[in-house]
Amino acid sequence: MPSAVTDKTPLRATVGALLCMLVCAAPAGAQSASSGGATFVRPPPPPEEGTLIDGRVIAPASAPWRVKRVIRAANRLVETRYRYGAGHGPFSRRVPRAVDCSSAVSYALYGGRFLRSPLSSGLLMDWGRDGPGVWITVYAHGGHAYMVVAGFRFDTSLRDPDAPGPRSGPRWSRTLRESDAFVARHPARY
Repeated sequence: MPSAVTDKTPLRATVGALLCMLVCAAPAGAQSASSGGATFVRPPPPPEEGTLIDGRVIAPASAPWRVKRVIRAANRLVETRYRYGAGHGPFSRRVPRAVDCSSAVSYALYGGRFLRSPLSSGLLMDWGRDGPGVWITVYAHGGHAYMVVAGFRFDTSLRDPDAPGPRSGPRWSRTLRESDAFVARHPARY
């Protein structure tokens, strides 16, 4: 007799991909109605916010060194091209030529020594600790991932036609994205 399926990851990824079609198409600041599942959890204000200058975040002086390294790694990706499935090879010191949402978040977390290899958005749903962090919060569902660091959102779904470089790819924004489809995760103590 076949055993019951206990791994819900494929189902979670499929549902997440379908939700992404709806959520990712919504305007960045749009707030969705409660779906009866998770409720969007806004990260608390960080102890000190970073500063956004010329599309890059400058880490606050009081930020822990690992948070500063996450910001530095994310800044290296600004103006990198977006390509679905890109950036999931082994990490190296070289900046990838293209990234997708989860590889961009993974690369930034790798910079802070929180990851050793890239994770998909579905795997980021179970990474770290549950809920928002003090300095870093990763938001993920089966089809998309982004993060909030020192009060700024780092996301590949930001589109700024007036920005230099590629029209899509990792960008920083002060605007937070609110959706019940995302799970909030954070590294321990951060």
